[in-house]
Amino acid sequence: MAYLAVLGASRGRLAGFSAVLGVTLGLALLGIAVGLGGGSLVLNNRVVFESLRWADALYLCWLAFDSCREARQPIETGQLDQFHLVHFRRGLITNLLNPKAALFFIAVLPEFIQRPVPSTRELAILVSIYVGSPRSCMGFIVALASRLQTLFAAPQRREMAGNIFAILLIAIAAWLFASGGR
Repeated sequence: MAYLAVLGASRGRLAGFSAVLGVTLGLALLGIAVGLGGGSLVLNNRVVFESLRWADALYLCWLAFDSCREARQPIETGQLDQFHLVHFRRGLITNLLNPKAALFFIAVLPEFIQRPVPSTRELAILVSIYVGSPRSCMGFIVALASRLQTLFAAPQRREMAGNIFAILLIAIAAWLFASGGR
């Protein structure tokens, strides 16, 4: 949520909504994977779980570095399609590597699906409900934060926001490194 707010405020609504679409697709893919049995692979294989946790923490470190670097660059006006694809991809990868989102699906989804394999319709409805709710909230956050974009038009403010966001990402990554999967 913080990423989307900072992105919306510093780079605008379209960049923020591109990231929301990536996050949404990532959530949907996680839900489908868990619904089709992928959750047991994560729960029953410590190496897979730890690999996801470490990959997520390392990706957050990379995002922190990239946030500092990007905050020092002027806001692009050309190549908007490529620019928004970058934010879509970041949202997608962040959620695919998000162990918290995967664990939510692992904990909740099996309680609502028929065993041993859910119907496609049943799985689609449950995943859509879960994905639709946060997507609306994320869209609202981006729309609200994008109203602050003029505040971040000044390079010094954009750089400060990027640095603060990078510190937050490093703190979350450090927590993931230190948590030991707890």
